[in-house]
Amino acid sequence: FCDIPVECAFWFYVCKAWEGIGVVPSARKLIGATDPLQAEPGTIRGDLAVQRGRNVIHGSDSPENGQREIALWFKEGELCEWTPVQEPWLIE
Repeated sequence: FCDIPVECAFWFYVCKAWEGIGVVPSARKLIGATDPLQAEPGTIRGDLAVQRGRNVIHGSDSPENGQREIALWFKEGELCEWTPVQEPWLIE
């Protein structure tokens, strides 16, 4: 995603790994279309991005690619489990 490694050194990153039922389509809906000009208002790209090449956020397109990409950013043991308190009322 960076053509020149030096260019990447000047960017700020916030890396998150999400999991759950239907997380890929849900996350991609929240993120919005890759081209910010096509992204719906209320999505991250629709509200915050201007150009396709700098579209603010990346989201994996499949669980398999998500696992591969998580391994690029996180070491073993860096991810923690978190259970929302409302989970028993949301998931059967």
